[in-house]
Amino acid sequence: MIKAAKFTFKTVITLVTLSLIAYFGWKYALPKLEQKDNRTDDSALFPVTKVFDGDTFEVEISGKREKVRMLGIDTPEKYDSDKLDRDSERTKKDKEIIRRLGNLSSDFTVRLIGGKKVKLAADTKGDQTDKYGRLLRYVYLEDGTFVNKKIIEDGYATAFRRFKVSKEKEFIEAEKNARENKRGLWGEIEGMKYMNTPE
Repeated sequence: MIKAAKFTFKTVITLVTLSLIAYFGWKYALPKLEQKDNRTDDSALFPVTKVFDGDTFEVEISGKREKVRMLGIDTPEKYDSDKLDRDSERTKKDKEIIRRLGNLSSDFTVRLIGGKKVKLAADTKGDQTDKYGRLLRYVYLEDGTFVNKKIIEDGYATAFRRFKVSKEKEFIEAEKNARENKRGLWGEIEGMKYMNTPE
């Protein structure tokens, strides 16, 4: 009877221990592994399969297509959305003008990265993905061109101030330079001038 009780007690303890290991593995270890996978290898190159707009595109990672939102930049919206409404209200510009500017910004990004391979780097101080599940990344071409900064430098994006990133000061300086030199959307383009007010 005592042997049977000891056996049952050991069985229960073993089952409880295994259950706890499985639970904590599911709760804590698995999300960390998935997050590590989402960070991507900073040295790997990924083909750009589609450009959605000036600051969002798609790459192929291990046979899976992933959307990427470039960190620290913001481009005019080209689709009907809440963001288009906010851009219009903030800049005091007609929505159609913002859409046209958004298309110009998108075209610039297509010329810059469309059909090419890029390196993706996470900001170690920030989130890995946004609320839409898009990867949040700094983007580099094979030749080392820092894509996020290049789009700002050439006047097709502003530094995104709403969420802090480690390269924010660098991006704000690039935006200031583009504005002062009337590059891209800061200059006269088809009779339009963006004149965005920083958030």
